[in-house]
Amino acid sequence: MSLDVAALRSDTPGVAHRVHLNNAGAGLMPRPVLDAMLGYLTREAEIGGYEAAAEAAGTLDGVYDSIARLLGAERDEIALTENATIAWQLAFYALAFRPGDRILTARAEYAANYVAFLQVARRTGAVIEVIPDDPNGVLDPEALAAMIDERVKLIAITWVPTNGGLRNPAAAVGRIARAHGVTYLLDACQAVGQMPARVDELGCDILSATGRKFLRGPRGTGFLYVRRDLLRDLEPPMIDHFAAPWIAPDRYELRRDARRFETWENNYAARLGLGRAVDYALALGLDAIETRCRALSARLRDGLRGVPSVAVHDLGPDPAAIVTISVGDHDPDAVKADLARSGYNVSVSRPSSTLLDAQARRLPALLRASPHYYNTEDEIDRFVAALATLLSGRD
Repeated sequence: MSLDVAALRSDTPGVAHRVHLNNAGAGLMPRPVLDAMLGYLTREAEIGGYEAAAEAAGTLDGVYDSIARLLGAERDEIALTENATIAWQLAFYALAFRPGDRILTARAEYAANYVAFLQVARRTGAVIEVIPDDPNGVLDPEALAAMIDERVKLIAITWVPTNGGLRNPAAAVGRIARAHGVTYLLDACQAVGQMPARVDELGCDILSATGRKFLRGPRGTGFLYVRRDLLRDLEPPMIDHFAAPWIAPDRYELRRDARRFETWENNYAARLGLGRAVDYALALGLDAIETRCRALSARLRDGLRGVPSVAVHDLGPDPAAIVTISVGDHDPDAVKADLARSGYNVSVSRPSSTLLDAQARRLPALLRASPHYYNTEDEIDRFVAALATLLSGRD
């Protein structure tokens, strides 16, 4: 199924003002998402916060069903959180580590995750080991399989890193994890919304993601999947009386579903926006979204390779819709600012966000452009031309 780009753009108020190539930061919300949030906030103002939540209870509850459909999961395996980092941390810190336990991760692992590994290693005596890459810079499943022994407690990788279009072989990792009974935690923050992400195909035990990026939901939203068979063994590092009802003066009882990772108070307008964003993506079809994202990012890479002083740094034979470049001796922050003044939104990816990969490849701060399905081919071409003109003028 092909996408009606004109209709999608009419649904996206932001395209009238900017060429938005920062969807790996935060996608532009479509009008149905905006309407759902504004409508709910209006009701809160009209009748009160508790009353608006009660009125919308059925729709709010349906957000769990929407995310479950998106992930190929069951609704009791889904928790809603304030962002993807909190989702990831709640699950990771619920795992018990002992001295000598091995945590296997990817070279391009995100900084927020890696510093958590370091903290747990310091506290418990667990060790962190990096899975080797293949010659294309992609995580090597054969190398991973050779690392497995009885001390491997966790495999935790980022599917699509923040600093480029690399796609790590998440499903292949899942097959290895399942074959050896190793817990598998997948950071899908940059993947969900631009490609299918079904946990039954990925084989992960835990998955974390955000609403604000390629799903085009609001900021301040995220979600967590925890496989039902693992869930009963995990106690969150922090709980309240929603996650664990207080049933006797000296006893609480954890919820039986993944909502044991939630707390009582929430931003219900944002949750409704997240649910509408998920439904929007499902209606379009993740296969169709992925096809268009691949085409636009390939067009962007091809165009950028023809710009003097630009080098494309994305790895792998099948990169995702995150395009990272260096711009010679030019300051990427200054280039980003100049582009913003011309109406183009991009971001800067710093070495500290993926330190091991940046050091291994000697990467500087990179300019990051991340198109989405509502961008047009003309916008891609105009961006390449604008960047070329800007850099030549600076030279």
